[in-house]
Amino acid sequence: MSNAPDFDAAGLPEELSPLDQILHRGEANPRTRSGIMTVELLDTTPDWDTFRTRFEHASRKVLRLRQKVVTPTLPTAAPRWVVDPDFNLDYHLRRVRVPEPGTVRQVMDLAEIAAQSPLDISRPLWTATLIEGVEDGQAALMVHLSHAVTDGVGGVEMFANLYDLERDPPPQPVPPLPVPTDLSPNDLMRNGLNRLPGTILGGVRDAFVGSVKVAGHVVRDPVTRLGSAFDYARSGVRVVGPFATPSPILRRRSLSSRSEAIDIEFSELHRASKAAGGSINDAYLAGVCGALRLYHEAMGVPVDTLPMAVPVNLRREADPAGGNRFAGVNLAAPIGLSDPEVRIKEIRAQMTSKREERAIDLVGAIAPVVSLLPDSVLETMAGSIVNADVQASNVPVYAGDTFIAGAKVLRQYGIGPLPGVAMMVVLVSRSGYCTITARYDRASVTDQDLFARCLLAGFDEVLALGGDGRAVPATFSVPETPSSTAEPNRSGPQ
Repeated sequence: MSNAPDFDAAGLPEELSPLDQILHRGEANPRTRSGIMTVELLDTTPDWDTFRTRFEHASRKVLRLRQKVVTPTLPTAAPRWVVDPDFNLDYHLRRVRVPEPGTVRQVMDLAEIAAQSPLDISRPLWTATLIEGVEDGQAALMVHLSHAVTDGVGGVEMFANLYDLERDPPPQPVPPLPVPTDLSPNDLMRNGLNRLPGTILGGVRDAFVGSVKVAGHVVRDPVTRLGSAFDYARSGVRVVGPFATPSPILRRRSLSSRSEAIDIEFSELHRASKAAGGSINDAYLAGVCGALRLYHEAMGVPVDTLPMAVPVNLRREADPAGGNRFAGVNLAAPIGLSDPEVRIKEIRAQMTSKREERAIDLVGAIAPVVSLLPDSVLETMAGSIVNADVQASNVPVYAGDTFIAGAKVLRQYGIGPLPGVAMMVVLVSRSGYCTITARYDRASVTDQDLFARCLLAGFDEVLALGGDGRAVPATFSVPETPSSTAEPNRSGPQ
């Protein structure tokens, strides 16, 4: 019996990978929950019927929008994605109105509550909420998605069907309805039992053939082969071992969080990165380090480095949009360097070295074993495999203008999970703008106004390398009187 993975009608794997299983199981616990959320600011309020139809059609093309996870009663098979026979679009699609004056700050506070709330694992793992009443006649779209469905880069590809390239596109034919699957946990368990003899024989055969090959290689070239194993082991230690001392002020964890966001023109961040000989990602991470330096100094606890994890995309062109294909690169974030150009060069050197580690995907390699552990063990491991104070993710979306149900997307803010870390920062580049959203644990970052000013000033340090570009606050305003962080006198939507 073949052990090759099965794929559904959309070319997505039907079985959850071990890493996806870990992320799915974590949804039930607030300390391991890793949902992905985006908030898109729209230039106008779309017609509700048109908006609903857009999602109805998209759910027929993007099967993950109609699929739920079925987990076997006993672990005789991997959990499986199936088209939900009880799918109800009106459960997943919501409509609310933010109170006056309808600021971006109010929208973000609403999103924060949703991000802290679990998704219903008995249904397809997503919700989309149209938020009306945003100031200046605008609206917002809040999408909450389980990380088990896909990662950030895969989500961009998966949800492209939602958007148009013009405000009033010509009508499209209605996609056919997907065929539902009425599969119970007991059914999946029995299917696994029926396949168990073939699975065991296949596994034994593969293990035997693999061991013979390995033994042959070792006999023919023992020095090279054993040395390669040791090299991988040493690389694994560098990947998951301690790489910087944690910050003394970012240690505490709670169940309360807050997000702050700023906007930057893409061209301005690009000029700054090129002026220092780095990439957009290098300049972005240097801005995050600058913000953390200013905050630590203002709190009276300056530090030279702290542990930061940066997801690296491992997707290839042939990979399906579903599932997770990323690895974590661990940095000793150089937050003690006050010169932004020096910070960019140091970050670039570390990223280049870390990307070349042989064991870069060590977490993915051990996921099959970790996925078998009890939930209580998974909770204690949250944040320990990637032992970081801060995680920073970079998600490029769509370069040109995009529309949904006649409304233009002005900005997109990414609100990442906090699986054991003090802060998750997400850069989203879309339609000529970069947005940087820092979501943090309130027990770690205790002065929200100070941190917001430091976030702005940290990126202004980097932007100054390329000219007179400045970051603009999206969720807060800057006071008229400059403070010790020397922030400029600017204000933005609250």
